[in-house]
Amino acid sequence: MKIAIDGPAGSGKSSLGRALAERFGCRFVETGKMYRAVGLGFRRGLTLDQIDLEVTESGRVLMNGEDVTDRLHTPEIDQAASEVGTMGEVRERLVALQQEMARGIDVVMEGRDIGTVVLPDADVKIFLAASPAERARRRAADRGEVDTERTLSEIEIRDERDTSRAIGPLNAASDATIIDTDRKPLAEVISEAIHLVKERLQGRCSGD
Repeated sequence: MKIAIDGPAGSGKSSLGRALAERFGCRFVETGKMYRAVGLGFRRGLTLDQIDLEVTESGRVLMNGEDVTDRLHTPEIDQAASEVGTMGEVRERLVALQQEMARGIDVVMEGRDIGTVVLPDADVKIFLAASPAERARRRAADRGEVDTERTLSEIEIRDERDTSRAIGPLNAASDATIIDTDRKPLAEVISEAIHLVKERLQGRCSGD
């Protein structure tokens, strides 16, 4: 069983992905963490060839054996991840790694090009949508920040970069179900997605 979740920054992909993985007994993979780790590596002066990534079953990210998970969620790494995401050699390497991680297992994978590039044959494809203002409010709240204007500006810059890049741009797969998360509580989004998965897989999932 392959479930692909795509959407822009702050749309709720991680929260939904975690909930679906727990509900249906799948491994959960946040691909954004991998781009963030590469961005961190570049900021440390490493080249792509010098960066070895591993994602544990629990979702921790190891870079050259070091657990860097707790260093990956800052505004600086947000932008670094978006920048490296435009690099063809980075995307080629990480897409191959993500496809290898998903081979032969039940997986919920979230990112920006999962349904279109990484898992184009996924059983269920979900694209989460939300306004930039709502996403900025959520991200600022998650990080305990009060300057939502700065967060909004960062999100808008990232949106532009993600949607305009030549390789693996952010867009909904033609067969994805779009769920608008604006003004919806997380529980409602999760319930809607669970219903969709059960409808599509008709008893194939262990969460039934």
